[in-house]
Amino acid sequence: MKILIVNGPNLNLLGKREPGIYGNRTFEDYLAGLRNEFPNVVIDYFQSNIEGEIVNALQAADDGSYAGVVLNAGAYTHTSIAIADAIGGISVPVVEVHISCILSREPFRHVSLIAPKCAGSVMGFGLQSYKLGVLSIVSK
Repeated sequence: MKILIVNGPNLNLLGKREPGIYGNRTFEDYLAGLRNEFPNVVIDYFQSNIEGEIVNALQAADDGSYAGVVLNAGAYTHTSIAIADAIGGISVPVVEVHISCILSREPFRHVSLIAPKCAGSVMGFGLQSYKLGVLSIVSK
Protein backbone atom coordinates (compact mmCIF):
# COMPACT_ATOMS: atom_id res chain seq x y z
CA MET A 1 0.00 0.00 0.00
CA LYS A 2 1.16 3.52 -0.84
CA ILE A 3 0.03 6.79 0.73
CA LEU A 4 1.07 10.28 -0.30
CA ILE A 5 1.41 13.06 2.26
CA VAL A 6 1.16 16.55 0.77
CA ASN A 7 2.05 19.61 2.82
CA GLY A 8 1.26 23.13 1.70
CA PRO A 9 2.75 26.54 2.35
CA ASN A 10 5.04 27.23 5.29
CA LEU A 11 4.95 23.64 6.54
CA ASN A 12 8.57 23.40 5.46
CA LEU A 13 9.21 25.69 8.46
CA LEU A 14 7.94 23.22 11.07
CA GLY A 15 10.29 23.17 14.01
CA LYS A 16 11.02 26.89 13.60
CA ARG A 17 7.68 28.55 12.84
CA GLU A 18 5.45 29.48 15.79
CA PRO A 19 6.51 26.57 18.03
CA GLY A 20 3.73 27.43 20.49
CA ILE A 21 1.22 26.38 17.82
CA TYR A 22 3.15 23.92 15.67
CA GLY A 23 5.75 22.49 18.06
CA ASN A 24 9.52 22.36 17.65
CA ARG A 25 9.89 19.17 15.62
CA THR A 26 10.65 19.21 11.90
CA PHE A 27 8.29 17.34 9.63
CA GLU A 28 11.15 15.27 8.22
CA ASP A 29 11.97 14.04 11.72
CA TYR A 30 8.32 13.21 12.38
CA LEU A 31 7.98 11.51 8.99
CA ALA A 32 10.85 9.12 9.73
CA GLY A 33 9.03 7.96 12.88
CA LEU A 34 5.71 7.71 11.04
CA ARG A 35 7.27 5.50 8.39
CA ASN A 36 8.65 3.25 11.15
CA GLU A 37 5.16 2.94 12.65
CA PHE A 38 3.77 1.74 9.31
CA PRO A 39 6.48 -0.58 7.95
CA ASN A 40 4.09 -2.19 5.44
CA VAL A 41 3.05 1.15 3.95
CA VAL A 42 5.10 3.19 1.52
CA ILE A 43 4.66 6.81 2.58
CA ASP A 44 5.72 9.30 -0.08
CA TYR A 45 6.03 12.97 0.79
CA PHE A 46 5.66 16.23 -1.13
CA GLN A 47 5.74 19.81 0.13
CA SER A 48 5.26 23.03 -1.78
CA ASN A 49 4.53 26.66 -1.07
CA ILE A 50 3.04 26.95 -4.56
CA GLU A 51 -0.66 26.27 -5.09
CA GLY A 52 -0.34 24.92 -8.63
CA GLU A 53 2.34 22.43 -7.60
CA ILE A 54 -0.03 21.06 -4.95
CA VAL A 55 -2.74 20.71 -7.61
CA ASN A 56 -0.25 18.87 -9.83
CA ALA A 57 0.75 16.53 -6.97
CA LEU A 58 -2.89 15.69 -6.23
CA GLN A 59 -3.62 14.97 -9.88
CA ALA A 60 -0.47 12.84 -10.20
CA ALA A 61 -1.55 10.83 -7.13
CA ASP A 62 -4.60 9.66 -9.05
CA ASP A 63 -2.47 7.25 -11.08
CA GLY A 64 -3.84 4.13 -9.40
CA SER A 65 -0.80 3.49 -7.23
CA TYR A 66 -1.94 5.36 -4.10
CA ALA A 67 -4.54 4.15 -1.61
CA GLY A 68 -5.00 7.71 -0.41
CA VAL A 69 -3.58 11.17 0.16
CA VAL A 70 -3.10 12.91 3.49
CA LEU A 71 -3.24 16.65 2.78
CA ASN A 72 -2.35 19.59 4.97
CA ALA A 73 -3.04 22.45 2.60
CA GLY A 74 -1.97 25.03 5.18
CA ALA A 75 -3.44 28.46 4.51
CA TYR A 76 -4.70 27.25 1.11
CA THR A 77 -7.31 25.32 3.09
CA HIS A 78 -9.20 28.60 3.49
CA THR A 79 -8.57 30.14 0.07
CA SER A 80 -7.98 27.61 -2.68
CA ILE A 81 -10.86 26.71 -4.93
CA ALA A 82 -8.24 25.22 -7.28
CA ILE A 83 -7.11 22.66 -4.66
CA ALA A 84 -10.73 21.88 -3.77
CA ASP A 85 -11.50 21.33 -7.46
CA ALA A 86 -8.44 19.09 -7.83
CA ILE A 87 -9.60 16.94 -4.90
CA GLY A 88 -13.08 16.75 -6.43
CA GLY A 89 -11.61 15.75 -9.76
CA ILE A 90 -9.62 12.73 -8.61
CA SER A 91 -10.77 9.31 -7.47
CA VAL A 92 -8.14 8.66 -4.79
CA PRO A 93 -9.48 9.59 -1.32
CA VAL A 94 -7.98 12.66 0.33
CA VAL A 95 -7.92 13.15 4.11
CA GLU A 96 -7.54 16.75 5.27
CA VAL A 97 -5.25 17.21 8.28
CA HIS A 98 -4.21 20.14 10.41
CA ILE A 99 -1.72 20.28 13.25
CA SER A 100 -3.74 22.86 15.17
CA CYS A 101 -7.50 22.97 15.64
CA ILE A 102 -8.47 25.47 12.96
CA LEU A 103 -11.86 25.98 14.64
CA SER A 104 -10.22 27.43 17.75
CA ARG A 105 -8.02 29.86 15.83
CA GLU A 106 -8.72 33.11 13.99
CA PRO A 107 -12.22 33.32 12.45
CA PHE A 108 -10.89 33.29 8.88
CA ARG A 109 -9.42 29.82 9.56
CA HIS A 110 -12.81 28.36 10.56
CA VAL A 111 -13.85 27.72 6.96
CA SER A 112 -12.22 24.95 4.96
CA LEU A 113 -12.88 25.13 1.24
CA ILE A 114 -11.36 21.67 0.79
CA ALA A 115 -13.26 19.77 3.52
CA PRO A 116 -16.42 19.18 1.44
CA LYS A 117 -14.30 17.39 -1.20
CA CYS A 118 -12.30 15.29 1.29
CA ALA A 119 -13.07 11.84 2.67
CA GLY A 120 -12.62 13.25 6.18
CA SER A 121 -10.78 15.77 8.32
CA VAL A 122 -8.43 15.49 11.31
CA MET A 123 -7.30 18.52 13.29
CA GLY A 124 -5.88 19.61 16.59
CA PHE A 125 -3.74 16.61 17.51
CA GLY A 126 -0.38 18.15 16.64
CA LEU A 127 1.75 16.10 14.29
CA GLN A 128 -0.24 13.03 15.35
CA SER A 129 -2.98 14.36 13.05
CA TYR A 130 -0.94 12.86 10.21
CA LYS A 131 -0.86 9.46 11.89
CA LEU A 132 -4.64 9.57 12.29
CA GLY A 133 -4.98 10.48 8.62
CA VAL A 134 -2.78 7.57 7.59
CA LEU A 135 -4.72 5.21 9.91
CA SER A 136 -7.98 6.28 8.30
CA ILE A 137 -6.66 5.26 4.88
CA VAL A 138 -4.99 2.04 6.05
CA SER A 139 -8.14 0.89 7.84
CA LYS A 140 -10.41 1.19 4.79
